[in-house]
Amino acid sequence: MSHVVTSSVLSDEGVMTLLTAAISAASQIGQPQCIVIVDQSGVTLGSFRMRGSRFQSLKSATAKAQTAASIGGPSHSLPEHARVPLAIATHGGMTGLRGGLPIRVGGTLVGGIGVGSGSGEQDEQVARAALDAIGADLD
Repeated sequence: MSHVVTSSVLSDEGVMTLLTAAISAASQIGQPQCIVIVDQSGVTLGSFRMRGSRFQSLKSATAKAQTAASIGGPSHSLPEHARVPLAIATHGGMTGLRGGLPIRVGGTLVGGIGVGSGSGEQDEQVARAALDAIGADLD
C-alpha cells in the first residue's frame, strides 16, 4: 500500500495533558503564560491564555509552536539571518524567539508547543515541563 502512510498523532487527551502540565508549571514559577499546542503541520490543537499573561503573547506562542513543528527543533534555533525574512514570508507564523519546542514521541515528530509571556528561559521551562508530562523526547 504505497498510497497510505501510517502516522502518529497527539490524542485529545495528550493535548489536554500538555496544557494542564504547562499551566501547573507556569503557576509554580508564578508567571502566567499563553500556551499553544499544534500538530506536525502547524494546525492548532489547543491553546490556553492564563489570566495575567500578556494577550499579544498568544500570537508569539502560536508562532513558536508552529516554528518548532515546522523545523523539528527549538524555535530559537532558527538561524539569525533567516528570522526576519521567514517572519515576513509567513506573516509572523515563524519566529526565532525562545519558548517553542518540537513534540517528539519515540523519535517521531507529532507537533510543537509554544509558550509565551515570561522570559525566554521561563517559557522554555514551562514547555519542557509539559513535554515531560506526556513522556515526550527531551533533547
